[in-house]
Amino acid sequence: MVETVKLLHQSDYPQEAITLLPKVAAHITGMFFQLHQCHDGSQTFVYVSSGCRELCEIEPEVFQADFSIIHKLILPQDLESFIESTAVAMATLKPWNWEGRIVTPSGQLKWVQGSSQVQPSTNGTILWEGLLIDITDKKQAETKLQATEARYQALLAAIPDLMFRISRDGNYLEMKRDSSNCPLLHAEILGKNLHDILPSDVATVGQKAIARTLSSGTWQTWEYQMLTPLGMRDYQARLVANGKDEVLAIVRDITEYKYAAAQLQLSAQRDRLLTETLARIRSSLNLDEILQVTVTEVRQFLRVDRVFIGLNDAHGGAKTVAESVNPKYPSILGWSEHEKNYYSEIKSLFATNRVRVVEDTAKIAVSPKLKSHYQKTQTKASLAVPIILEDELLGALIANQCSSIRHWQSMEIDLLQQLSEQLAIAIQQSLIYQKLATLNSNLERQVAERTGQLQQKMQELEELHRVKDVVLHTVAHDLRTSVMGNLMVFKHLINSRELRATNNSDPVMVPVSYSILERMLQGNERQLGMIDLLLEIHSSQQQGVALEREPVKFNTLIGDILTELQPLFSQNQATITNLITTDLPTVMVDAARLQRVMTNLFDYSLQHNPPGLNFTLKAKMTGGVIRIQIQDNGTALSKLECDRLFDLYVRDPQGPGSTSHGLKMYLCRQIIQAHGGEIGVNRSQQQGISFWFTLPLMSEQA
Repeated sequence: MVETVKLLHQSDYPQEAITLLPKVAAHITGMFFQLHQCHDGSQTFVYVSSGCRELCEIEPEVFQADFSIIHKLILPQDLESFIESTAVAMATLKPWNWEGRIVTPSGQLKWVQGSSQVQPSTNGTILWEGLLIDITDKKQAETKLQATEARYQALLAAIPDLMFRISRDGNYLEMKRDSSNCPLLHAEILGKNLHDILPSDVATVGQKAIARTLSSGTWQTWEYQMLTPLGMRDYQARLVANGKDEVLAIVRDITEYKYAAAQLQLSAQRDRLLTETLARIRSSLNLDEILQVTVTEVRQFLRVDRVFIGLNDAHGGAKTVAESVNPKYPSILGWSEHEKNYYSEIKSLFATNRVRVVEDTAKIAVSPKLKSHYQKTQTKASLAVPIILEDELLGALIANQCSSIRHWQSMEIDLLQQLSEQLAIAIQQSLIYQKLATLNSNLERQVAERTGQLQQKMQELEELHRVKDVVLHTVAHDLRTSVMGNLMVFKHLINSRELRATNNSDPVMVPVSYSILERMLQGNERQLGMIDLLLEIHSSQQQGVALEREPVKFNTLIGDILTELQPLFSQNQATITNLITTDLPTVMVDAARLQRVMTNLFDYSLQHNPPGLNFTLKAKMTGGVIRIQIQDNGTALSKLECDRLFDLYVRDPQGPGSTSHGLKMYLCRQIIQAHGGEIGVNRSQQQGISFWFTLPLMSEQA
């Protein structure tokens, strides 16, 4: 465009083309100008395009009238560079380029970029032909980009991890180095391959991780170890695709993390070992087992070659009572004078120290006998703690490293010290147990004597029980005989009186009234019934309930029983609704015994309620049994009464007929249980009670 402006202002250029310049400039962003600079240094705008209005908010005529207006627009901080750049261009006649800020009349701050060709004319003046454009947006974008770049650089600088750009072939292209965790310089890495820097196996794994990252487009992690001037270090590399054929590797030193995790795991294992040892001591009295399991687990935990426990003996010496040892190294369970001397010296050392830590047996001053012991047992490092109970040295718990010297960690020392305390408890527990065993032996002898005496007493009690049963049976039998005799007399007297009255004979003189005789008769009948119940219950307890089972259709059996009980219902004005269906199967039962059960259940409700009671009889099959239910609408029972109704216990003597009914209920349970069923009673929320009992089906009885 500058060249176009130059052509338009040449003297031989067609005049009609010059008139096109404003039209062309109006469609171009920026301010075009043509400037003449005279010999005296004065400057005049020959031409200024209309773009100056948008750029500078000034009309072209103003610029043409006063060149200095451009100096007033330029920000003072940038004016010096403007003047200097124009002076250099005039002196060298090289193209002029400048960037700076202007402030428009409305107060807008803008960045502008100026460029111009500088050429001498034929009359000796200098012609400037150029363009000023608004680059504010560009500058703002550059500023933001620079700020963002600065933030990124600060962020990268704050990240302690190493960063590498690595090609698909494993070549290092670029790196961000942190001298604190990278032992190599840029020159030692850039341009090299993974196989040049890392161990062969590590480099092979890394090459595969790079391939997976580029093929999958997802993060890949890769952990490895490497020997550095700081020792063996653990690293984790995280790879992410950084283009088609390269990855960005972020490498972090995780040595401390791995160490902390390992320490945490060891701490958990130590706590588990202590907990299990304590539980073992509490649950076992076998000292040998406790000691052996302890040395085995401690050796496994510490990963040492030998762990053993030495205890003092009764003769003032010591002996190894438990040991776990790597088969590659000698065992010290076999005693010799040498080991006795070793323990003697260990005792003297523990007199002043609660722990003995030896990391290298070759670098400590020891007695010849202790040195000989180390050589014989191939011990290169040792850790020993005393087993002390109430300030008395009982022995020692000792760990030996035979394969190499060893730095014993504080956690390992603490473990042995805590275990030695638990072992002291176990030893004390064993001593107490030995004393108790002695006492127990004497006690067993005394118990044997007492047992003989108790057996004699039990034989005497059994004899008394036998006598009691005989007496109960005899008394009941005799009482029954007596009562039956009374009943016969009473019945004869009543019959004689009725007979004479019928034959108009002289009445028999009876010293008591007829009603009294009836009450006496009823009372004796109740007594006879109770005696029969007592005898039957006694027989069932001694010999069980004898049943005469036979197969019967269940609904037929129930119908026969209800027919037999009809007089009882009529006498008490009771009604019964029989809801038992005809499709129930055959059962194997003692029909007479079952009728007695149902009679007792109906009779209980009738005797404890006024006349007019309503019964409902139901039955259903469930779980291999038939469940029968007798529901009435009478008086409800309490929960305690329901729970105890079928038990044999002493009842309230003031309850009329309560003992007799209690015996009947107890006998009902004996009969149902003899059939293989169950019986019970439930209380209703509104009124009445519900008796129930079960009978097994024939298939269940087979």
